[in-house]
Amino acid sequence: MLKKLFVALALLLAVLAAYLALWPVPVAPVAWVAPAGPGYVGPFAANDRLASLNMIDLGAEEGPEHVAIGPDGLLYTTVASGNILRMRPDGKAQEVFVNTGGRVLGFDFDAAGNLVAADAVKGLLSVSPAKKVSVLTDKVGGDPIRYADAVVVARGAGSGGRIYFSDASTRFAPADWGGTFEASVLDIIEQSSTGRILEYDPATKATRIVVRGLSFANGVALSADEKSLFVAETGKYRIWKIDVQARDLDLRAGAVAQASVLFDNLPGYPDNLMRGLDGKIWAGLVKPRNPTVDNMADKPFLRAVSMRLPRSTWPVPKAYGHVMAFTEDGKVVVNMQDPTGAYPEATSVTETPDRLYVQSLHAKGLGWLKRVPAP
Repeated sequence: MLKKLFVALALLLAVLAAYLALWPVPVAPVAWVAPAGPGYVGPFAANDRLASLNMIDLGAEEGPEHVAIGPDGLLYTTVASGNILRMRPDGKAQEVFVNTGGRVLGFDFDAAGNLVAADAVKGLLSVSPAKKVSVLTDKVGGDPIRYADAVVVARGAGSGGRIYFSDASTRFAPADWGGTFEASVLDIIEQSSTGRILEYDPATKATRIVVRGLSFANGVALSADEKSLFVAETGKYRIWKIDVQARDLDLRAGAVAQASVLFDNLPGYPDNLMRGLDGKIWAGLVKPRNPTVDNMADKPFLRAVSMRLPRSTWPVPKAYGHVMAFTEDGKVVVNMQDPTGAYPEATSVTETPDRLYVQSLHAKGLGWLKRVPAP
């Protein structure tokens, strides 16, 4: 009887080992070298300046992922339901402006007052003030745009209103993998660096690749002179500065003449980028670094094994609120944190003369702080 028990146990262990080693998973992990996390020191010294936010109640909605003030002076925000909400800056008179039928993550406004939306399911969209939704582009060179994420519209003279936006991953489309969060996790675990930055020219209706080879291409902002793009590369903890004239550069080999790393080895995953006042650019570090994840960077087999385990065992980083603001030459000028992570996954800040609105992936309301002008 004991012998049969040992045989059964051995067979069970063999089946389990075979499952962990051989069961198909959606990712093909690529080895890379993650630098040792810097921790919360220097310009990122720990504090609680992001704690005790004021809250705008969004009712049944959650996840104000992106926030902007429209040409009409009203506040717009995207939420997890797929709605784009519109309200007064104090949060009153809320209404659903539009639902595109997809999932808008980032948006901006063009010179005509149209809301230009990066829809993770449908591509780059334009929503007129009358709420008419049209597709600007959903392909580049015949290749589908799978994960439109962040967008910024150029406004300077001679810019032609060109639109720059991120296609976070060409491997994992939210429409195919259960949503934006699930697709982003798969892309960052795999580290095949297929994210790219695209440009859409409204005059010619042409879409081109500015750069490719980013590990989950995320937030996008323009420099004040609109000659450079700032781009958050979420999967590798860094922010790039890229020449808008670049054409189909591959960044997998590192910096090149038209693209340099402005921030490397950040203490968390950078998400949205937003131009603020006084020359600042805001970024949210949506999650802190996780030593377990970094230690598996050069161990693709272990990353594949982790995908075969229950989702509850995945090494998801803890909740930790963190937003920063920096100058175009790479100096951190604001560092606001909440170690409790009470306001989950802060993605960036929208700055107005009166308030700082804190964007979030999963918060039940929209957090804000009174803005204190710089001396």
